[in-house]
Amino acid sequence: MPSLPSRPLPPGASSLCILRTSAIGDVTHVVPLVRTLQSQVPESRITWIVGKLERKLVGDLPGVEFVTFDKGAGRAGVKAVRDALAGRRFDALLHMQVALRSNLLSLAVKADRRIGYDRARSKDLHGLFVNERIPARSGEHVLDAMASFIEPLGLKQTEVRWDIPVPDEAHAWAAEQLPGDTPTLLVSPMSSHTVRNWRVERYAALIDHAMARGMRVALVGGPSAAERGLADAILAAVQQAPLDLTGKDTLKRFMALLARSAMILTPDSGPMHMANAAGVKVLGLHAASNPNRSGPYSDRRWCVDKYDEASRKFLGKPASEIPWGTKIEKPGVMDLVQVDEMIDRFEACAAHLQLRLHG
Repeated sequence: MPSLPSRPLPPGASSLCILRTSAIGDVTHVVPLVRTLQSQVPESRITWIVGKLERKLVGDLPGVEFVTFDKGAGRAGVKAVRDALAGRRFDALLHMQVALRSNLLSLAVKADRRIGYDRARSKDLHGLFVNERIPARSGEHVLDAMASFIEPLGLKQTEVRWDIPVPDEAHAWAAEQLPGDTPTLLVSPMSSHTVRNWRVERYAALIDHAMARGMRVALVGGPSAAERGLADAILAAVQQAPLDLTGKDTLKRFMALLARSAMILTPDSGPMHMANAAGVKVLGLHAASNPNRSGPYSDRRWCVDKYDEASRKFLGKPASEIPWGTKIEKPGVMDLVQVDEMIDRFEACAAHLQLRLHG
């Protein structure tokens, strides 16, 4: 079905359901949309179906009812959502996830208006589960695409605001790990798409450079065996060991660490978008994915962008000639990002922040 002309919500307290369960980065992109709804239609009631892990990051947003979807629970997870919404009907569902599992999960939501993606961004029979579509556009950042879900409701996101709550406990913990006001660089080396990760020796070289310049460096990551293994390999390769906080934080504690940091070095990953939401400068590593689509939304000046070079090398054509959003997740693609290029971005960012570093 084509995109329909926008129809404003009826006056009074409308009920809206957001379905976006994962992943961390994408859930972070939804927060500004929630803030926009709260600002422009403050009388509306907002329910958000969100993943179990992702709820740990956003589940304390004020004024939002959260329904947890535990995908690891299989059918029981779907039943829990269905039971939580039993007997309810919404004025509109913002169906913001196109995976088949999410399309089937959307059947638990009874809504008069079911707003989904345009045809180009649909897959897994998404069109069968919606009756309206967002405007068809190419060249958008993921956050802007998600913001467009309110356009059929006669609304438009004109301000991007996160303000994700961080509890006092998390701030206290972060202050213990990163005391004082020494400029801090966080290094979050792993993406869930492992082909996006940089080489160990290159992470080590950037860490060595930053520490030689007087930056405090903290290695961060989740508790998985893969992340622990990558962290150990980096620690074995550096000349001077950074702080190792791998596996010690939570999503909220990570947000608190960001509040005490100047920069983060990371590939395209959830931590990249959490850092952007916290206002931290991102030294982004991009070759497998297009930073203009999925890089740090607010400021991409400190990223190394090798996406076009990757497209020419692995796909035989410039990025301008491949579909928007194409992932070039080929072995060795991240080798296109050189250490001296990342050091250049580090130095430029440090100068921009007016950090007092050695040398």
